[in-house]
Amino acid sequence: MAGVRLVVQGDDFGMCHAVNVGTVQAFREGIVTQVSTMAACPWFTEAAALAREFGIPLGVHQTLTCEWDFLRWRPLTSGASLVGPDGTFLRTVADAQAAVTHEDAVRELSAQVEKFTAEGLTIGYLDVHMGASVPSAYDEVSAAVGKPFIYSPVEAQRFGSISTLSDQTDKKAWVLEYLDKLTPGVHLLVTHCAAAQPELGALHRPGSDTYRWAEEYRLSDQEIVLDPAIRQAIEDRGIELTTVQEAF
Repeated sequence: MAGVRLVVQGDDFGMCHAVNVGTVQAFREGIVTQVSTMAACPWFTEAAALAREFGIPLGVHQTLTCEWDFLRWRPLTSGASLVGPDGTFLRTVADAQAAVTHEDAVRELSAQVEKFTAEGLTIGYLDVHMGASVPSAYDEVSAAVGKPFIYSPVEAQRFGSISTLSDQTDKKAWVLEYLDKLTPGVHLLVTHCAAAQPELGALHRPGSDTYRWAEEYRLSDQEIVLDPAIRQAIEDRGIELTTVQEAF
């Protein structure tokens, strides 16, 4: 499998302490190569300190939404279109697409970049939390920062995410098959890692739309990226682990 390069990304760094702890472990002991970091979130300062300590390659996980019931974060700026009645970000991409203006989005995403760089962190790339709410704003901020918006250079057919596989799918088997099918070029595999801490179960109401994202998906992703058999499969297939910054 000569010429196959794989970026393994951990999302939502800075969201909460459990995600920070799990993501650091996934980078240091597992196969995660780069980490998307949320500057608007309450645990960003800890994430920044951990990134500096362990030399973690980072991207800005641009966020215009907040999906949780009990963990709610606010914009860094005052754009009225960014928030719901409680003053926090809107809950869904669809809500944000319907409400957020280009101007408010650019101002907010630029502030997130500024907060990121104020911590002395190097930006390797930019991407988006949950989904693209205002595509024109991501393009403008990416051009201003001079860093790639990650979903542009990595072709769609080379993108994989292990977090939302169906209940009937064996996650480990899926990843092994995914690795088998990789072709020469740069591929992106997205994960959402977290340590098994009570904090995760407190993010949501039981049965809410996002409850499986809070704990179940993250803990199973953590298990996969730390699995020695997955790393061995990568080595056996001659796949090079890399980052977007190194690859483009």
